[in-house]
Amino acid sequence: MTDDPTPLRKDARRIAGMFDAIAPRYDTLNRLLSAGFDRRWRARAIDALALSGRETVVDLCTGTGDLALAAISQPGACARRVVGVDFAGAMLSFGAAKLHKHPAGASVRLVRGDASKIPLADASAEAVTIGFGIRNVDDTLEACREIHRILRPGGRLAILEFGMPSTAAVRGLYRWYFTRALPRVGRLVSRHAEAYAYLPASVKAFLSPSALSALLAESGFEDVRAIPLSFGVVYLHLATRRDGAESGDHRAAIIV
Repeated sequence: MTDDPTPLRKDARRIAGMFDAIAPRYDTLNRLLSAGFDRRWRARAIDALALSGRETVVDLCTGTGDLALAAISQPGACARRVVGVDFAGAMLSFGAAKLHKHPAGASVRLVRGDASKIPLADASAEAVTIGFGIRNVDDTLEACREIHRILRPGGRLAILEFGMPSTAAVRGLYRWYFTRALPRVGRLVSRHAEAYAYLPASVKAFLSPSALSALLAESGFEDVRAIPLSFGVVYLHLATRRDGAESGDHRAAIIV
């Protein structure tokens, strides 16, 4: 991950097809490849939004709906309703089946759409979440502007995305796991070679945490923060839509 990322072809139809192909085993692989930490990361993201139970939350790149479900069912901090948006039809189908079995599933609506052209009205949400999907959007700046458009003034954003550990020993082990072990296990379980070769390539090619923070600030967000989780394996990006008044210091920050 660098401030000047390596170009990576992100044709929406190709990536959607790739995720559709691995949809039946997607949740299993998430648990396996993250050693279960994915649940903790999602819980941390929802906690950071400080939801009161009255909000509409939009979960972009929702996949099979895990983060959407966390937003609607997390004890003590959940939304009133969630709209999950994704461009992969099979992922949404598996998500719908999961929602049907969940006690809070009726409060989640799934919509097929692109994060860079969100099919929702202006100022229609109090919060937006994205779990490991922002790097799959072809135009990151346009997606940030779209998020800003659908958020109400003062609305909050929480993005989970992979990072690179700052500690040398952890970074070396992580690079080995992410570029060698993870693609092999993913390919074995999913039976789809391209998807788990794409994963490390997309992370390597994506913006650094500081660059993404700068992009959010450029898109009209304030209180932009990038918080490393699990030694920096993942970053939680937080931001707030400005209320229209220019005040304070809107510079981005990385909190260690």
